[in-house]
Amino acid sequence: MVKSINFAVLGKQDIASNFGKKGTVTDLSLYDRKESEIIKTWVTPSGFPEKIQPLFQVINLAEFVIFHVDKLDKFTGEQIIALDSLKKDKGILSHTFDVDESQLNTMIKGTVVDRYLKVDQDKIKEEMDKIEPVSIEGKPKMVIDHCFDVKGVGTVILGKVTSGKVKQYDNLKLYPAGIDVLIKSIQMHDDPVNESVCPARVGLAVKGVKPDDVGRGDVISEEGAVTIKSEIELDFTKNQFYKGDIAENQGCLVSIGLQIKAAKFSSISPLKLTFEKPIVCNSGEIAVILKPESSTIRILGSGPIK
Repeated sequence: MVKSINFAVLGKQDIASNFGKKGTVTDLSLYDRKESEIIKTWVTPSGFPEKIQPLFQVINLAEFVIFHVDKLDKFTGEQIIALDSLKKDKGILSHTFDVDESQLNTMIKGTVVDRYLKVDQDKIKEEMDKIEPVSIEGKPKMVIDHCFDVKGVGTVILGKVTSGKVKQYDNLKLYPAGIDVLIKSIQMHDDPVNESVCPARVGLAVKGVKPDDVGRGDVISEEGAVTIKSEIELDFTKNQFYKGDIAENQGCLVSIGLQIKAAKFSSISPLKLTFEKPIVCNSGEIAVILKPESSTIRILGSGPIK
């Protein structure tokens, strides 16, 4: 059985080209390589820092982080806060020669990034190669990051199996829409396979949906395996660096998994958010509130869903 590892590459993103072959490029860029029976994928938020949304989507796609810092500015600060908000505590930290290490250490102090393995930049690949794949058992579930129409094939969905196993000819559902989906075929690293196990990156040829039916962050799973909500309550912690106020009926964006959805504050204490469109979520999953229009820090705060 082919195993998989997915890395988020932050900071100086172009180092990802040293690790794998470039594949899909949008506001996320993917690189991959197959080594023996392990497929490794590196994802960069190529739309960041212009947009904050790809940063959270890339972090949520990965089990491990490669953070190669090349400057100490507010965008590096946003990446540190994002990683800490999502409790992404497994990673490798390095920096270019012109970065002040003591200043970087001050910035990461008390965050999950402080726990990363700190290495010289020429040792990143060596340490990365020591990392073993991890998998989550359970019901088949896949999160979608891209979808398009392929001539002669039909609808093709790209994404990551986040639990269990997805098999050819599975009858599953697309959420939050609730549409029936048949898995016609599966590819991993451009090779056809009969099944794929978490955390595999896969391409699925499917029947039952059109690309217009599918959005980034949508989930394919067994019926009843996910929860659909239009309002959530958070055990909320405001980002100490965000200086703006929050008020009822104020609008924001909310990041949950790969979903970035518009919402309003329906209550401040306790903090509740009402969404314009339904979302897929589970209790305990971390939601991050974003203010993309902010001229300073764009991360308002975060917390687990109650």
